[in-house]
Amino acid sequence: MNGVLFVDDDDDLRRATAQALDLAGYAVTAVANAAAALREVDNGFDGVVVTDIRMPGMDGMELLSRIVTRDPDLPVVLVSGHADVGTAVRALRHGACDVLEKPFVVDQLIASIARAMERRRLVVENARLRAASFDADEGPLLGRSPAIEQLRRAIAQIAPMEIDVLIQGETGTGKSVVADMLHARSRRRGPMVTVDCGALPQGFPEAELFGHVAGAVPGNAMPRTGRVEQAHRGTLFLDDVDALSEGMQLSMQRVLERREVTPLGASVARGLDLRVVAASNSDLEQLVATGRFRASLFYRVNGVTLRLPPLRERREDVAPLFRAFVARAAARLGIAPPPLSGAVFRHLERHDWPGNVRELLRFADNVVLGLTGSDPHDDGAAPTQDLKQRVDRFEAEAIEEALIAAEGDVTRACGALGLPRKTFYYKVQRLGIDLGRYRG
Repeated sequence: MNGVLFVDDDDDLRRATAQALDLAGYAVTAVANAAAALREVDNGFDGVVVTDIRMPGMDGMELLSRIVTRDPDLPVVLVSGHADVGTAVRALRHGACDVLEKPFVVDQLIASIARAMERRRLVVENARLRAASFDADEGPLLGRSPAIEQLRRAIAQIAPMEIDVLIQGETGTGKSVVADMLHARSRRRGPMVTVDCGALPQGFPEAELFGHVAGAVPGNAMPRTGRVEQAHRGTLFLDDVDALSEGMQLSMQRVLERREVTPLGASVARGLDLRVVAASNSDLEQLVATGRFRASLFYRVNGVTLRLPPLRERREDVAPLFRAFVARAAARLGIAPPPLSGAVFRHLERHDWPGNVRELLRFADNVVLGLTGSDPHDDGAAPTQDLKQRVDRFEAEAIEEALIAAEGDVTRACGALGLPRKTFYYKVQRLGIDLGRYRG
């Protein structure tokens, strides 16, 4: 899904923009008017629509309205002139994904399209998850241990309820998978919007979370809907919620308490209908006791707490999970699953898996690719390291391996790790990794 439908009656601008988007890797369909755009939408276009507002005949606002009627989840980015700030506000309220000021910089358009693509991807994935059968033996949380079976039962019971949920578990235990399941099995029809609390921008985190009106943020004349408001009628997933600064904890507490958000520069709050799912690697109750997390926000997000067991506490699930991961990796790569040696199974039995399911998945990929060597049981970890140190070591090794494979290319490394760029840089800084060592 990388299609862009670009609508503008200016022939020169349309050709130039289509060429720029094509060079950026998008499949571009460029049309001169709204009627032609609607024909593309009716023919099954699935991507992002970018349209000028001021066009002869049917304008961009009417085109937006008709697209929303046909497919309310199809992302539409509107392009507005300097005098159209009021129109831009109305457009956002009527379903536009973003509004750009004209003339725009191509990089701004590409960034806006990328955000819209991500929004569309989330909607499609959520629809797929809703349609999927979450059988206890075949669902995203594989395993037969009592702990994991109890967790699946709890998810099935809690998911349809209109109650906020706190997910606690070590790195790699599957917190985002549980969040996906809670949303997919809920009665909510809006999207699940994920906020990586550890990777919010340094300058204006409030703008990212709560949005802003036109001109409220330096260098950005157009209004923007914040991540929190994007979750309206859906689920807001606050990943690594303990990474919020003290000030942002207070702001988030007020938003969740009142179920309303006031964008930067706005004088009127906007009501919210959302469910909150928060996740943390740390014990939030302990952080509250030591003064590192606001008690008021803690009591707001933990309507129900789900604790995800680490892999070392459900060792009977390790081998079945590993076999499933090997089969999936082999199918994905189009090769036959390799025979598994005794050394591999000794490693499965003896290793304590500080990176949990995520580490096991990476090990399965390496086995399928033949990258484990003759003795995979050499953990290489000093016995004096505590669990936190071993988890950090695992994450650092994974990032360093990805950087080596990508020859220092951060974009490729992020793709291999499945990490957003902001999260990648956050972890690199926290783990003290020198990116310069991996650049040619």
